[in-house]
Amino acid sequence: MTQGKLAELLQCNQQTVSRYELEQIDLSTEVLISLCHIFKVSADYILGLEDDAGAKTFR
Repeated sequence: MTQGKLAELLQCNQQTVSRYELEQIDLSTEVLISLCHIFKVSADYILGLEDDAGAKTFR
């Protein structure tokens, strides 16, 4: 998915999506929930706390 398409789905601009990817700005709870719905994954997965098989990656 392009940054432009994701920005459209998140109702923001492409520059904001780029800044999320570069970790220059933090995700709001609202954006995190939207990403979960868009990509059909858990918040733990998006936050790097769970791998793609559902196993927790933190101890």
